[in-house]
Amino acid sequence: MSRVVSNDAVNAEYYHLVVECGPVATAAEPGQFFSLLCPKLPGEEPFLRRPMSLYGTNPHQGRIEFLYKVVGSGTRGLATLKRGDLLDIMGPLGRGFALDPGLTDIVAVGRGAGLATLAPLAKAARRNGTRVTAVFSARRPDLMVSVGLFEEQGATVIQVTDQEATSGPANVERILRELITDGRCQAFFTCGSSRLMRVQQRLAAEFSLPGQVAIEQQMACGIGLCFCCVRDFNVGGTIINRRVCWDGPVFDLLETLP
Repeated sequence: MSRVVSNDAVNAEYYHLVVECGPVATAAEPGQFFSLLCPKLPGEEPFLRRPMSLYGTNPHQGRIEFLYKVVGSGTRGLATLKRGDLLDIMGPLGRGFALDPGLTDIVAVGRGAGLATLAPLAKAARRNGTRVTAVFSARRPDLMVSVGLFEEQGATVIQVTDQEATSGPANVERILRELITDGRCQAFFTCGSSRLMRVQQRLAAEFSLPGQVAIEQQMACGIGLCFCCVRDFNVGGTIINRRVCWDGPVFDLLETLP
C-alpha cells in the first residue's frame, strides 16, 4: 500500500497524484506503468485495476507521480483520494522507452494522456545530454499538460491545438519535416494519437529514423497472463501478436499497427 501525498486538479480534466513508495517503485523507467486499485464510489464498483503510466519519480523523497484524466468510474474514484489515504498499486510493469545516450536530438510527439506518458523522458534525456523538441497536441490550450515540466528540463515545446486549427496531421508533418531538415530529430518518441503516429511512421521510413511508441490499451491483469491486451504488429512483413502489458507498452514505431 502507498500513502497519498497529494492529489490535485491541474485543469478541467486532469489530476496530479503523488504517492509515497519504496525504492523498487521509484526506480521505474520512462514508459513503464503501474496498476492501480481505484477507490469505489457509491453505486459504482470498478472491477479491474487501472493501468496508469508513470508521470515522474523522486527517489530521494520516495515518491512517484501520476497524471490522469477523469473519464470513468475508476478515475472518478481516484479523484476522491486525499492526503494520507492509502492506495493499492502494483508495479513498475512493462517495458519502457530505451533512450540511446548517443542521440543528441530527439523529438517527442504527444497528445492527451500521452503527454503524461512522455513526461519522464525529459529528465532522462537531460541526464544523457540529449536535446528534446516536444510537439504537444490538445483540444484547447487550457488542457495542455507537461509543458512546464519539459521546459524546466531544457526542452523546446511546440504547442498545437484543435481550437487553433494547428493540430492536424498536415501541420504536424510540416513541423516535423522542418525539425528533421534542421538536424533536430534523430529519433521519434510518441504516445497518445494514432493519426500523429502514422505521420511519424511515414517520416521515419522516409528518412531512416528510429522511433518508439507507447501504446495506450485496456488491460485486465497487467502482467501478461490474461491476453486481454493483445495487438497485431508487423515484423518484417509478418503479422504477429504481442501483449501490450508484457511485451510493451513501448514498441518499435515502424512495427506498430494503428
